[in-house]
Amino acid sequence: MSTTKPSPTPTALLPVGEILGRELDARGWTQTDFAAVLDRPTQFVSEIVTGKKEITRESAAQIAAALGHTPEYWLALQDQYLLAEQAKNDVTQHRLNDVRRRARLNTKGPVSLLQKRGILKGATLDELEAEVLELFEIRTFDDEPSFVAAAKRSNENEPIAPLQMAWVACVRRKAREEQPPQKFSPEPLKSLGAALPRILTSPEAFADLPQRLAEVGVHLVYVEALPGAKIDGCAMFVDGFPVIGLSGRGKRLDKVLFTLLHEIAHIALGHVDANTLIVESLDDGAQNDPADQHEEENDLERAANTQASSWVFPNGLTTVPHRIGAPWIANTAAREGIAPIVLVGHLQHLKRLDWRTTLARKAPTVTHILEAW
Repeated sequence: MSTTKPSPTPTALLPVGEILGRELDARGWTQTDFAAVLDRPTQFVSEIVTGKKEITRESAAQIAAALGHTPEYWLALQDQYLLAEQAKNDVTQHRLNDVRRRARLNTKGPVSLLQKRGILKGATLDELEAEVLELFEIRTFDDEPSFVAAAKRSNENEPIAPLQMAWVACVRRKAREEQPPQKFSPEPLKSLGAALPRILTSPEAFADLPQRLAEVGVHLVYVEALPGAKIDGCAMFVDGFPVIGLSGRGKRLDKVLFTLLHEIAHIALGHVDANTLIVESLDDGAQNDPADQHEEENDLERAANTQASSWVFPNGLTTVPHRIGAPWIANTAAREGIAPIVLVGHLQHLKRLDWRTTLARKAPTVTHILEAW
């Protein structure tokens, strides 16, 4: 009786059932004999030999125990043959090519989400590919968007992520859809920055912000935050004009206001130019952590934060009582001419108030106003 085992790498790929049948013939075993060895029905062996049933991990272990080699060997024989057959199937290969194309699309951004939001409208892969190339202003999918090299983030060691690239690309495209603003000059922008904390005291006051910024030469656009992107705002130049993008991720009036003032400060202080893009997550506090930044980035962020804070509290904040109550918040906010939630948010940032303080309950939100821009 022969105990010859099939070659681990047969020259011609054969169905594993055929190899198994040859092995049984070499041993002089019938399918019924082998079924008895395995303690399985004869039909079970017959279906494997004829290719009607695939070998599973369990049956591979049993075949290996009876005939030698390892379970992995029998599974590999089966996989090699099935994969070779799959490679010959034109329909399957066409579908796999579509999978590769869809995967390539998603390296640039969340295609399904952008479709859901109506940013991408293509019904076919060809149309989607053309739209993605247009959105990112690239010629091939091997190219990087021009703003990637210019991106300056609070943590330089972490590259700009696809979600963030997609959001910035949407900001850039929306800015280009608007009418060009007035000629930009830093001084009028600084004056506006100083006035905004006393203008934006209610959600409704945010309605005409794009027009106000356009009058001092800045595009202001809103693009809803992409889930997981962790972006509150960005500042960059598009076609020679400064652009501020807001995601509204903070929702609260004070958070969106400070993000806006922070980005205005970056532009007014000359931190942004045609070769520099600042993408920030102000809500995560990373921009204030020296351990996560280079000294230059610390300087830029500190300068922007200091400028924004000086616009909110031009004379500095008066002494804060040990026990902070609603009357003190209301009186101080009224004296400063700002919304009470702006003062509450500032004290939360200074850790003088807990983030769960009741003073922040029913805080006004501005998302619905931003969406109307």
